[in-house]
Amino acid sequence: MFELDVRSRKPIYEQLNDKVKELIMHGILRADEQLPSVRTLSSQLTVNPNTIQKAYRELEREGYIYSLQGKGSFVAPLQQGQNESKRAGLREELLRLMAEAVYLGFTENEIGALYRQVLEQREKGE
Repeated sequence: MFELDVRSRKPIYEQLNDKVKELIMHGILRADEQLPSVRTLSSQLTVNPNTIQKAYRELEREGYIYSLQGKGSFVAPLQQGQNESKRAGLREELLRLMAEAVYLGFTENEIGALYRQVLEQREKGE
């Protein structure tokens, strides 16, 4: 479920953070589903438990997961107010990326094809 690249320049906690977000966005991890415990994931990935905890803390801060004392960490259900602020931030980031894509020569059809590819991946649960 979680594959990390120890040779990457990207910190391990960021790789884990990105992977969990990806699994949530693709519907593989669903709302209120429990994530592996810090200890379990630490031993599976042979990573320091503090690294796993840091990734989980960051995901919780961003609203992707929530923790229950003594129970573990769970995927957070999408909340409308929270969703709007994330959408606004993402809209700004997308505009920046789209401007760069247009500058680099992407056509409207190519950008549309990328959007459709994301939809297909989400439907397949990839």
